[in-house]
Amino acid sequence: MLKRKFIVMLALAGLTTGYAQEKKNNERIEKANFRVQIFQKGDNTEIKLAEPDPEFRDKLPISAAIRDSSKVALADLPKAQTIDSLWKQELLNSDLFESMQKSILDQDYEEVVYDDLPTDTLKARLEKLNARTPFNIEYNPILESVIKSYLKRNKQGMERLMALSNYYFPMFEQELDKYDIPLEIKYLSIVESALNPRAKSRVGATGLWQFMFTTGKMHGLDVSSYVDERMDPIRATTAAAEYLASLYKVFGDWDLVLASYNSGPGNVSKAIRRSGGSTDYWHLRRYLPRETAGYVPAFLATLYLFEYADEHKFQPKNPEVVYFETDTIQVKKMITFDQVSQVTGVDTEMLQFLNPSYKLNIIPFVDDEKYTLRLPKPAVGKFVSNENAIYEFATTQMEEEKKELPKYVETEDRIRYKVKNGDYLGKIAERYGVGVSSIRRWNNMRSNTIRVGQYLTIYPRKPVDVASTTSNSGSSSSSNPKTYIVRKGDSLWSISKKFPGVTVQNLRAWNDMNTNSLKPGMKLKLSKG
Repeated sequence: MLKRKFIVMLALAGLTTGYAQEKKNNERIEKANFRVQIFQKGDNTEIKLAEPDPEFRDKLPISAAIRDSSKVALADLPKAQTIDSLWKQELLNSDLFESMQKSILDQDYEEVVYDDLPTDTLKARLEKLNARTPFNIEYNPILESVIKSYLKRNKQGMERLMALSNYYFPMFEQELDKYDIPLEIKYLSIVESALNPRAKSRVGATGLWQFMFTTGKMHGLDVSSYVDERMDPIRATTAAAEYLASLYKVFGDWDLVLASYNSGPGNVSKAIRRSGGSTDYWHLRRYLPRETAGYVPAFLATLYLFEYADEHKFQPKNPEVVYFETDTIQVKKMITFDQVSQVTGVDTEMLQFLNPSYKLNIIPFVDDEKYTLRLPKPAVGKFVSNENAIYEFATTQMEEEKKELPKYVETEDRIRYKVKNGDYLGKIAERYGVGVSSIRRWNNMRSNTIRVGQYLTIYPRKPVDVASTTSNSGSSSSSNPKTYIVRKGDSLWSISKKFPGVTVQNLRAWNDMNTNSLKPGMKLKLSKG
C-alpha cells in the first residue's frame, strides 16, 4: 500500500514538473514570437525591428524572421500562402477583354436559339429591370440576340467576370455613390475592360474605364514612367464618375450618356441631328459609329446577366481577397514589390493585383505626391508597426545590390526572343526590365496571348554585365564559376555577395526567375548565356 502511494506521488510530481517546464517553454516561445525578429545581413550583424506597442502586440502576433532576400510566409497570412493566382488570372484576362470587344464590334445579330430563355420570360424580366433602373430597358431582338449569345457561348467567361466583380464592384459603388451616379453603371467597366485594370485597346485607351491619355489628364490621372493612374481602380473610377456626371448634365439621359462615353458627345449630337431630333437610343443607333452601335446592347446584356445570374445558374468562384479586407499605406520612401513581399509575406502576384497602377513593380516617392500601397489588412498592421526598419531595409538592399532602377527609355539594341513553354508576357517583360505594354506595342499585339515558338522583338534595358562590373573591382569574370548549386539557407542576396559584380537582378534575369524563392539543389547560372 505504501509502495503504491509512493508511486502515485512520484507520478504527480513528474506531471507538475512537466507542466511547469511546458509553461516555461511556452512563455519563452511567446516572448520570441513578439520579439519581431531581424533582418540578417551578410556580415551577421542585425537590424532589429521596432517592438510593437502593447495594444498592437495583443492583437497581432508576429513570428517572422525576415532574412535578406528570402521569401517569408507569415503565420497570420494564410491567404498570402495559398493565393489562387489572381494576378495570373488577370494576365490571362486579355481573352475576356478581346471577347468583349469582338462582341461589341460584331454587328451581325443573327437569331440565337437558346431554349432555356423563352422570349416571353426575357420580356418580363426586362420590364422589371426597366422599372427599377434609370435606363430605358425595353425588349429588342438585337438585345435578345446579345443576351442569348453570351449565355450560349461565353457563360464560363461571365462566371470569371462575376468572380472578379466581387472584388471591384464594392469600390466602384462607393465612388459612384459620391457623384449620384446610378450604381448599375458599374457594369460599364465590364464592357469597357472586362475588369482588367491593365487592359489597353488598339487605339491606346487604358485601364478599367478605358481612358485615353488626354482624357485621363483632363480628369487628373497622372501618367509617368513608374505610374499610370488610368490603371488605378479608385482614381480611375473617380475620374469616370466625374466624366459621366458631366455628360449627364449635357444629355439628361443615361442611354445617351453611355453612347457619349464610348464615342464622345460630338458624335451623339451629330446622330441626334441626323435622326431629326430623336433622343431615343434605338432610333439613333444607326447614325452612331459602328462600335457605339454595339456598345449599349452589350451593357444592357451584361446588366441583365448579372442581375439574373441565379436564374441562369451561374456559379462564380469566391474571390481570394475582398476589397473591404484591404487597406492602404502612404509610402514614405521608394520601395519595390519584391521588398514589400519579403517583409510582409504577401506574394508579389497579389501585390500586382492590388496595386496595378505601378508599371514597373516599384512604388516611387515624390515630394507632394501621395503614392499608396494597398495590402491585406493583417499585413498593414505589420508594415506600420515596423515602418522605419522596413524602409531602412529597402534602402540598404538597393545600395548593397547597386540596383539601377529602370529609366523610361528605349535602347537601340534589339533582340529577337523565341517564346518557350511556360512563358507569358509578364514573365518575359520582367526578365528584360520592360513593360508588357511595350512588348505589345513593339510587336503590334492586341492581347497578351502568345504561343510557343513565336518570335518577339524586344528592346531590353540590359542588366549590369558581370565582366564590366568585376573589372572595376580588380577581378575577372572568368574566375567566377559558371553555375552555383543552392545550399540550405541560401538566398539570392547571400549568393550575390559571394560573387563580386553579381546582383540579385542579374541572377533573376540569367535564370529566368519570377520570384526570389530558392530550393536546395537548384543550379543557378552566374553569367549570361
